[in-house]
Amino acid sequence: MYGKTNLFVFLSLTQFFRIFAHTKRNDMVRNIFKGLGIALVTPFTNEGKIDFKALQRLVEYQLANGADFLCILGTTAETPCLSAEEKRQVKEFVVEVNNGRVPVLMGCGGNNTAAVVNDLKTLNLDGVDGILSICPFYNKPSQEGLYQHFRAISEASPLPIVLYNVPGRTGVNMKPETTVRLARDFENIVAIKEACGRLEQMDEIIKNKPDGFDVLSGDDALAFSMIASGAAGVISVIGNALPKEFSRMIRLEFKGEYDPARKIHHRFTELYSLLFVDGNPAGVKALLHEMGYIENELRLPLVPTRITTMQKMADILAELKI
Repeated sequence: MYGKTNLFVFLSLTQFFRIFAHTKRNDMVRNIFKGLGIALVTPFTNEGKIDFKALQRLVEYQLANGADFLCILGTTAETPCLSAEEKRQVKEFVVEVNNGRVPVLMGCGGNNTAAVVNDLKTLNLDGVDGILSICPFYNKPSQEGLYQHFRAISEASPLPIVLYNVPGRTGVNMKPETTVRLARDFENIVAIKEACGRLEQMDEIIKNKPDGFDVLSGDDALAFSMIASGAAGVISVIGNALPKEFSRMIRLEFKGEYDPARKIHHRFTELYSLLFVDGNPAGVKALLHEMGYIENELRLPLVPTRITTMQKMADILAELKI
């Protein structure tokens, strides 16, 4: 009934990205994970079980307030403290609640390459649009080891891959030349969540990356600067609590309106630090509890943030009128 041109007029932006997500590098879209991604927490009841009612509230809250994609089963989700069955339940629940409204990026990584490859071949990935795969931790591979690790993952993955470099947690920093090499060699490696904390390293990747490969900020405090330098978005912790405000900052930057975006960024400067002073996700869970969305429960070895930190965050919320 409709020609190709007219068809695209009726597609949402997300649907448009999905159609082209798996095309070749020279085509229109390679990476669909752009804008504000939410590193979704896993809420727990006071008894320590997954609180699915709270999780549904959170997902709906994100989708109603500007989230462009959801990142599940990452660091902020306390994934190392979830059983295999709990991870399956979280994935299936979020996919059901989301119902295709935004792309879903799922954590799938580790320091045993063979185990990650096996997961990619055996896990039910229905409803998932891509995987987030962290650099191997603890065993501290060389740059060639990192390349071969992600090469094996690329060859096994049925979905696009977002690399995750966070040397503060893994003990190894993937250098820009390794990231760019992977981006050039494997078309299904579509982006990197870069959390090295060094703007010059992120700039080097942005400068040398191939077309269609994107850099995403893995640090809320650096998101403004990274997007101004050419990053395609952020996978955010603070976005769990303040998606409307944070997504507005990003959208203003994408339109080149840096002054109003900078004002939003500066409003959150103190909050950025408070969220991480007692570890992640202790800070953002305390913030969400203060806002009435979840219980302030974590799983050991993580513990709730200090009362003094909670009070400071409560004061900032009151000042921001949120």
